[in-house]
Amino acid sequence: MKKIVVCTMAILLWCMATVRSQVKHDQMKAKTNRILSPRKGYSEVNGIKMYYEIYGKGHPLVLLHGGGSTIQTTFGRVMPMLALHRQLICVELQAHGRTGDRNTPISFEQDADDVAVLMKNLGIAKGDIFGFSNGGMTAIQMAIRHPEISGKIIAASVLLKRDGTFPQFWEFMKNATFAQMPQPYKDAFMAVNPDSSKLMNMNLKCEARMNNFKDFPDEQLKAIKSQVMFINGNEDVALPEHIVAMSRLVPQSKLVIVPGGHGEYIGEITTLKPGYKNTDFIVPIIENFLDK
Repeated sequence: MKKIVVCTMAILLWCMATVRSQVKHDQMKAKTNRILSPRKGYSEVNGIKMYYEIYGKGHPLVLLHGGGSTIQTTFGRVMPMLALHRQLICVELQAHGRTGDRNTPISFEQDADDVAVLMKNLGIAKGDIFGFSNGGMTAIQMAIRHPEISGKIIAASVLLKRDGTFPQFWEFMKNATFAQMPQPYKDAFMAVNPDSSKLMNMNLKCEARMNNFKDFPDEQLKAIKSQVMFINGNEDVALPEHIVAMSRLVPQSKLVIVPGGHGEYIGEITTLKPGYKNTDFIVPIIENFLDK
């Protein structure tokens, strides 16, 4: 009889634990669904309509995608994790995705000025900035041009000097064609803005910006007041030695070099590995930097 009672109690406790686990799972799923239901919109910014999405609650973190990209192609894999503890302000920059264009070239300086106006329009007095690749260069320009509204800066896979990468990169850019644009970027653009002429226009402007790329002056980097975390893959576009040198120029900087290619550490669409897991990404390192 005692064995039967003990067995029954064990089964009851197991059932209760299973129910609690399921309830916790359902609550987390419901919370995640709420977080990932964004507020979307357009804002009049320096003569163009800039598209944005806002997720989560907490201290603002502005996400700036890479060249040729959309919000989701750069950050889609890590946004659910980042939004658990922060308010994400995700934007698409001039001529990219759903954002309009103006009759001017694109530049990192203009992108930074556009983001600054968007933040003002959204009532964000100050926010941290997380930029990847070209978006990382824009994040650095935010720290240079708009220090009063720029908190901590994450500059991921950036290239700040022409000699920071292999000469073959510049040769490739000089001879680049639309056919060489990664297909995931083309598909993502057309999914949100099904106008092939705008896609080709965006591609041409991105190529022109890189072909006309000028070094970020040492004096500007040395004058940055924000805390900056540089992140780079050891097989990235920028050489690890370049990122080390740049981190030494910025007074309050941290440096993270991780295994992998361009954006692999955040699941960027062109370097995303099949069968990936969330633990492959460096979100804990990012959150640790932002929270200190």
